[in-house]
Amino acid sequence: MKEPVLSPLLAQGFAFAETARDGEARTCVLHTPRARIETPVFMPVGTQASVKSQTPEEVAANGARIILANTYHLWLRPGAERVNRLGGVQRFMSWPHAMLTDSGGYQVFSLAKLRKIDDDGVSFRSHLDGAKKVLTPEESMRVQGLLGADIAMLLDECPAGGAPRADIERAMKRTSAWARRSLAFASPSTQARFGIVQGAAHLDLRLAHLADVASLPVDGVALGGFSVGEPVAEMYRVLGELTPQMPRDKPRYLMGVGTPYDLLAAIGSGIDMFDCVLPSRNARNGQGLTWHGRVNIKQARHTEDQAPLDERCSCPVCARFTRAYLRHLFNAKEMLGPRLMTEHNLWFYGELTREARRAIREGRYTAFARDTAQAMRDGDELKSPEPVVATARLPLAPSSVE
Repeated sequence: MKEPVLSPLLAQGFAFAETARDGEARTCVLHTPRARIETPVFMPVGTQASVKSQTPEEVAANGARIILANTYHLWLRPGAERVNRLGGVQRFMSWPHAMLTDSGGYQVFSLAKLRKIDDDGVSFRSHLDGAKKVLTPEESMRVQGLLGADIAMLLDECPAGGAPRADIERAMKRTSAWARRSLAFASPSTQARFGIVQGAAHLDLRLAHLADVASLPVDGVALGGFSVGEPVAEMYRVLGELTPQMPRDKPRYLMGVGTPYDLLAAIGSGIDMFDCVLPSRNARNGQGLTWHGRVNIKQARHTEDQAPLDERCSCPVCARFTRAYLRHLFNAKEMLGPRLMTEHNLWFYGELTREARRAIREGRYTAFARDTAQAMRDGDELKSPEPVVATARLPLAPSSVE
């Protein structure tokens, strides 16, 4: 494929270009100082500078060239200054490719004790030792600068799922003010900065906040506050209308989402980047994610099953180990079981996005997404609700797959 003409982003060493389009679905290339990233892309989550149970080499083997780490957790332990003295988060964890750091805001809202939020920032007690901390937009950017990741997220306020409209509007206003303060803070010139759009499932609020955030000097635009309790059909409906309005010349990032069905739907609306803990979390519970739906490896049907988790999968786990062996590992509570299942699940997400990119380039994404979602529903070993249709452009998906 001919190398696309890349347009520079604001941060030094970053460039971006759309390379193919099929309806709203698109493939792009994002260049960072450390990596060339093809999108749509799934970013494995390495919250505490570690993708749970996986070595950096195992993560990279599935094609990942960007992962996510969390500002809140690394700020509290081992500390941003210490990570900086040790060469930055990538050198600290021996990850040679690109990294994105979350702002820490979501973890403050979901984990911290006795938090108090006002226009200045958030004061809270650490979930580790109860120490009082204050996270402001400036402090979040300072910490992310010390961590040294390629992409930093601007601090936002994520309202609780089902929050009243007035609370959502207040969070949007605060997020916009915090974004401007974050951008005014002197960050490293080689660190890209992404703004975050809030507005829950209210399309009018999302569009209004998108217009504001997209007007700022940001290198990418992210959608926060999805998959926090709203019906999946509502999320798909809003994404189907909102994503095409996002800037075409910048990366589009859907934060914290999600299931394979979610990725298929969101890619169809034009999203470029994803992250979620689901592949590793579900793996630790014995759940394999495959082209034929979820496999519950603990079920008795796999006791003497000599098939791999997924015959279509090219991962090292499927090449070497049987379902019977994986079931034995989980029943015996051997740590190798969750480790192998995590390796497979992350590999599956890498294959899913690679196949999505191929389908977009070949002009068959709608059929690919529809047929893939149908095959996953048909072979799923866990009981799922009846599928719903979000919009005519997006594939069928269960209303919940958790």
